[in-house]
Amino acid sequence: QVQLVESGGGMVQAGDSLRLSCTCSGRTCSRRAMGWFRQAAAGQEREFVAAVTASGNTQYYADFAKEWFTISRDVIRSTVTLQMSTLKPEDTGIYYCAARGVVSYTEDFNADRDGEYGFWGQGTQVTVSS
Repeated sequence: QVQLVESGGGMVQAGDSLRLSCTCSGRTCSRRAMGWFRQAAAGQEREFVAAVTASGNTQYYADFAKEWFTISRDVIRSTVTLQMSTLKPEDTGIYYCAARGVVSYTEDFNADRDGEYGFWGQGTQVTVSS
């Protein structure tokens, strides 16, 4: 099985940076694309932030994330990092790490659809104050 554990959330001020990490446990982690989603508040839809393919060679970003967020993965350590800078209050929310449901080395998939992901972490809170 695949288990995901996020870390690195916290409370920061607008303009600050934050790095989120996700550790994937399971022998198939290195063969799954992984991504980050966020949920602004309870009851709101979870929205796509960024994703990276199993090889680490292709990254996908939501429009709001393209300029100041960077996703990367350490294939050997099975960790995925989301580096966020110039944070804004609207970036506040619970950030979830996800691993794709299928094992694949494809560089092309529907990264922004949460249905692509079969495994989810518990989430880590990010709060950005103005």
